Amino acid sequence: MNEYLFPHRLTRRDFCRVTAAGAAAGLTFGGARAAAATAPVKFGSGKYTFTLDEAWGRLPQGMVYGYGCAVVVDGRDRVYVTMRSTNPSVAIFDKDGKLLETWGKEFAERVGLQNPEQVLLTAHGLYWSKEGDNECLYWTENGDGPKRGPRIGARVYKTDLNGKVLYTIGNVAKESSTSQKFAFDNPTDVAVAPNGDIYVVDGYGNQLLYRFDKNFKLLQKAGGPGRAHGQFATCHGVWVRTLGKEPEIYVADRANNRVEVYSLDLKYRRSIGDFRLPCCFYQHAGMLYVPEMAGRVTILDPDDKIVARLGTMEIFKVEEIAKHPDKFVAPHALTLASNGDLYVIEWLHFARARRFRHTPA
Repeated sequence: MNEYLFPHRLTRRDFCRVTAAGAAAGLTFGGARAAAATAPVKFGSGKYTFTLDEAWGRLPQGMVYGYGCAVVVDGRDRVYVTMRSTNPSVAIFDKDGKLLETWGKEFAERVGLQNPEQVLLTAHGLYWSKEGDNECLYWTENGDGPKRGPRIGARVYKTDLNGKVLYTIGNVAKESSTSQKFAFDNPTDVAVAPNGDIYVVDGYGNQLLYRFDKNFKLLQKAGGPGRAHGQFATCHGVWVRTLGKEPEIYVADRANNRVEVYSLDLKYRRSIGDFRLPCCFYQHAGMLYVPEMAGRVTILDPDDKIVARLGTMEIFKVEEIAKHPDKFVAPHALTLASNGDLYVIEWLHFARARRFRHTPA
C-alpha cells in the first residue's frame, strides 16, 4: 500500500529502509543529542512555547530505541514509550524523567507473543484510559507474518498498567471470556468514549473505522478506501474529542492529508484540511494536538481553528538530523503531561523520544 510520507511518494517499507540507512552512517540515539545548541532549543511562540529538555529520555547502556510507535501519560504523569525494539519494547519514566521500568521479553510473553522480535514486527498504537477507579492501556498491533505461515499481530489488547492482559480482540488462537476473534486486517489506533464505547481504525489495512461497546461487541463500522469524504487513505489515528457540546470522533486520514469528523454513531460530519500526513491526536487544556509526519505538530482550538504550528516541514537526510534539534522530522505520536509538557516520538529508527517543557512566553 502506498502512502504520502513526504512530498515524494514512498511506501512505508521504503521509508523504513531510508531511515534505517542512518544506522550505517553512525547515527545513534545518543548521537542525535550530541549536536545540541548552547542556547535553549525552543518550538512555537507565545502561549504555545516549548523548550527542549536535552536530558530527558536516555536509556541505560545496552538498550536502544527502535522506531517510535506511541507515547502516553498515566494519571500520575508517568510516561510510557512503546517502540519497535527488542530491548526494550516499552520504557516507562516518572514525571521527573527518571527511568522506572523497561519491558522486553516478559512483556512479549505476557501479551501472547513468542519473543521481543515479534513485538518489533507488530508494535504500533497505545492509548491510556481512566475507567472508574482503574487505569487501563489499549495496545494496537499491526499484522505481520509469512504468507503461508501463522500470522502474528492484528490485535487490540487491553491491559492494566503493569501490562497484565485483561482482554484481547482480533487475531487470537482461540476464544474465551477474555479473548475474541475478529477480522482486523492491520489496525493502527484505538480510542475510548466517555460512555465506554471503543473505536478502532484499521489504517494499514481495510480502511475501516469500527465502533464496539465497552465489552467489545461490534456496533457499527464506517469508511473504506477512497478519497471521498467518509472514505480513508490510511486512517492512522482516532480520538474521541470532548471539547464541543457533544463528543465527536476524529480520524487522522493520513494519506488524504485531512482529519475526518464523525458523530459517536459514525455519521460523517465534516473534514478539516490543511494537514500534511496527520498521524493521531491528544487533547489537553481545551486544545487538540495533532502530530504530522511531514515534520510538524499542529494545535487546534475547540472550533477546529489552527492556533499554533510547531515545526517547519523541512526534509533532512537522516545523518543530518543531529544538526537540527530545533526541527521535527517525522512525528508519529505525542502526549502532554498535566503541567503542559509535550512528549513527541518520531518514526525514526532511534525514535527520537523527546520532552518539551511548556514555557509560555
